[in-house]
Amino acid sequence: MGAARKALWYIESHFAENPSLAQIAAAVELSPFHLSRLFQVSTGTSMARYLRSRRLSEAARTLAGGSAAILDVALAAGYASHAAFTHAFTEQFKQAPEQVRREGVGGLALVEAIRLDAPALPCEVEPVRRRVEGFRVAGVCARHTAATVASIPSQWQQLALTRELGRDIAYGVCCNRDGEGAFDYIAGVEIGASAAVPAAWSAVSIPAGDYLVAWHAGHISAIRSTWYWLLNDYLPGSGLTLMDAPDFERYDARFDGRTGNGGVEIWLPLGDSN
Repeated sequence: MGAARKALWYIESHFAENPSLAQIAAAVELSPFHLSRLFQVSTGTSMARYLRSRRLSEAARTLAGGSAAILDVALAAGYASHAAFTHAFTEQFKQAPEQVRREGVGGLALVEAIRLDAPALPCEVEPVRRRVEGFRVAGVCARHTAATVASIPSQWQQLALTRELGRDIAYGVCCNRDGEGAFDYIAGVEIGASAAVPAAWSAVSIPAGDYLVAWHAGHISAIRSTWYWLLNDYLPGSGLTLMDAPDFERYDARFDGRTGNGGVEIWLPLGDSN
């Protein structure tokens, strides 16, 4: 069983205990940062959001059954007060707990347990470890969640309209993640450490250090499956540790932006080995 499925099993069997990310990560023997990245890639949502949604969905079913007081349901769902539970519940379902108790769960967008069936895509060549000096990337930046990642290609269109001719290497950098699964994506090019950032662009520093470099040979639309394999299968079995730092895709002259073919490198920052 892969790490993502282990995490989903743990959540389903322990969500009434309101486990923390650190507790779930310890149960599947990954770092919290690694598990957070894996869960996002595997499911399209953050672990915090999924765990909260599952607890509230089960609470809604309990309310509809009418066998427990709302405060008891709130406490069982991990909320310390009726008010806190009501706020979270109403935000999730657009209905108050009292209404669900009266009318049932019909019409509610309940979140069911996720079943992973998307296949991992192993790299055709063995990933390698490389040490690089730090550098700086600037380009078109946008904040994303799982619901908006399909718009990332539009950032590359904007970059293509403004980037300097003769730049054969471009970077897609993921950074500034939060616990809800949101992150910044910068489609950009390398600039000097002290260079001015063009108007309407954003910059990010890539720290020096060791990186795992993997080659995604397929069409760019299938890159999520390669990410899934790296985070779910390769890294857990390699003894390598993912570091909490920007990771990035590196597009060189082999990549054809017109067709999406040609391949792309995936660079993952590494910490100390386990």
